[in-house]
Amino acid sequence: MIELRACEGDADLEAWRRVRIAVVPYERTDSVEELRRSASTGRLLLLAYRDGELAGSGVSGRGDTASGFAIPRVLPEQRRCGVGTALLYMLAKHVETLGFPDLGVSVDDEDSLAFARRFGFEEVGRQVEQVRAIAAGEPWPAVPDGIALVSLAERPELLGRLYHELALQAFEDMPTPRKVEITPEQWGAEWVTWPEATFAALAGNEVVGMAGLIPDVDQPERAENALTTVHRDFRGRGIARALKETTIAWASDRGLREIYTWTQTGNENMRSVNERLGYVTRTVSISLRRPLPLPA
Repeated sequence: MIELRACEGDADLEAWRRVRIAVVPYERTDSVEELRRSASTGRLLLLAYRDGELAGSGVSGRGDTASGFAIPRVLPEQRRCGVGTALLYMLAKHVETLGFPDLGVSVDDEDSLAFARRFGFEEVGRQVEQVRAIAAGEPWPAVPDGIALVSLAERPELLGRLYHELALQAFEDMPTPRKVEITPEQWGAEWVTWPEATFAALAGNEVVGMAGLIPDVDQPERAENALTTVHRDFRGRGIARALKETTIAWASDRGLREIYTWTQTGNENMRSVNERLGYVTRTVSISLRRPLPLPA
């Protein structure tokens, strides 16, 4: 018997986290506090139990591109028993209630891709994960002339400027099927969570670039790259490289051993910067979409 229920308290959120960590161990998972902080009326977190045992979890709601998304996850030992299908249908129904005409999912293995295609999902794009091993004593970069790098911990008043003067422009430039839309509240709660590891590039009083890291509470020796971007008028001057090298050196000084990042297909420039800095590709995630409702 399969039972689905919405997450309610911290114990449910921790169970939801356990499933995600087991299914995607190569990615950081939000802490219980982060899950509470990013909660919204449009987001649904589900737990799935099969014969009384935790079997899977799921999330659905409004994505960063103002479209509906669903992510069902099933523990390896509970697969091929209907858990994923039950999760997908309930998550899709939730997205329908939000008024979205279609549904997006992401997969990064052949079994999940075959599962999605059985329900009529078609590929609309790809995300590439690149990972950088961090050694002891990574060098700090030479900063381009006329540019100063400061941390958000040193200059907390820059938080809003990073959003309005850089992030909004970066979201417009991202090669996604639909425009990325992030609110100022999401920016502060989800995108810039480690001020001492978030760096801004300044040209005089002008904010011209940024890069940062997001900590992994479960594996503190690794971190995820936050948004790396340079203002259009200042690109091609080595600022992005200096910012990324700063995050690498900062991570090295604090004993981190791995940094990873995701870029969209079509963002070859940033991927090339990463490759020159020693990042290697580890995972390719396929984005798929189909109209709602799902077939009976």
